[in-house]
Amino acid sequence: MNTTTDTIISRRAAAIKPSSTLAITARVRAMKAEGHDIIGFGAGEPDFTTPDPVCEAAVNAIRAGMTRYVPVPGIPEARAAVAQKLRAENAIDCEPDQIIISNGGKFSLYLAIQAIIDPGDEVIMPTPAWVSYQPMVELAGGNIVEVPTTAESGFLAAPEDFAAAITPRTRAVILNSPSNPCGTMYDPDAIRAICDVLSSHDRITLISDEIYERLVYGGREHLSPASLPSMSGKTITINGLSKAFAATGWRVGYACAPASIVKAMSKLQSQMTSSVASFTLPALVTALESCSEEVDRMRGAFERRAALMEQRVSVWPGVTCPPPMGAFYVFPDVSSAFGRTSAGGRTISDAGSFAESLLEEAGVAVVPGDDFLGCGPNHVRLSFALDEASIEDGCSRTGDWLGRLT
Repeated sequence: MNTTTDTIISRRAAAIKPSSTLAITARVRAMKAEGHDIIGFGAGEPDFTTPDPVCEAAVNAIRAGMTRYVPVPGIPEARAAVAQKLRAENAIDCEPDQIIISNGGKFSLYLAIQAIIDPGDEVIMPTPAWVSYQPMVELAGGNIVEVPTTAESGFLAAPEDFAAAITPRTRAVILNSPSNPCGTMYDPDAIRAICDVLSSHDRITLISDEIYERLVYGGREHLSPASLPSMSGKTITINGLSKAFAATGWRVGYACAPASIVKAMSKLQSQMTSSVASFTLPALVTALESCSEEVDRMRGAFERRAALMEQRVSVWPGVTCPPPMGAFYVFPDVSSAFGRTSAGGRTISDAGSFAESLLEEAGVAVVPGDDFLGCGPNHVRLSFALDEASIEDGCSRTGDWLGRLT
């Protein structure tokens, strides 16, 4: 019997690349387990623990017997809590029937794309962009239309860039602010100007990925596009517990959208995962209603780390990098190292060989930018979701390693 990969794996599965960020994270864990001294700037995961009240709410729910099926889009109390949060904090006029709770922000995005994209539809996206957007769109049969940005612009696209990218096949725009991998964000005036362009096109839906909305620095203000009257019926807002509440492993995300889109997402989810784990729903309510102080404390720590990261990266020889505005990433251009040789005798030819050599010789893990759509081979991503002492150590090691290139 022929058991080659071609006969047992679908073309769809074979075409999808694994997540490079998860691969780097797994490798760092393995190296640490083997006793290697590694500073990991790879994981997009807060190093804090989930706030105690959130954990206690889940434990109490389990002890109270909340371990059975619940409604696919979430229990009414949880959907109401999300809607109230969005009304109070984001000025989004919404009701519980416009909320669906799903298995993480990533799955919420996947459902949203599956619900609105048909084969041949185009999805506009500023790049560089998070590694999973393109595979999600392609799994729905859609095509990505890039709006390239540069470090000089802070990796931010202008309204006229969006206007120029729109065609009769445009069905959606994905906007991620603050950004993974860039760590930059659009200010409220820029959001309004972009939405002025999009609101004049009846068929275009904006998917606004706001998973980092609470992690903004320097007194900056986050504006949710769905809060604008012209976009209230044209926006899918994505968020969740993972980043702001240090709850990546809980896999609790949510979307707010017009009720017709939420119904479509719920129908898809009913055939995929059903609901989220039932006992996480009281924890979601607790997080949104009772944990602002914990979130503010973590945000303050990230802001201090952002300042430290900016200071330390700025002195790396030959490296340029926009300052972090939000999220917990920097995305430096390391192309000045290309064509040079490391102290260990490795030739640095692109971001991948840069990251490999840095890890093997200096014990510092970064994510090569190759898999972040639109950035080319010149950048690496560093997450500063680790303590300040580790940031100091990792940045010092990197600077020393760069200084020894010939």
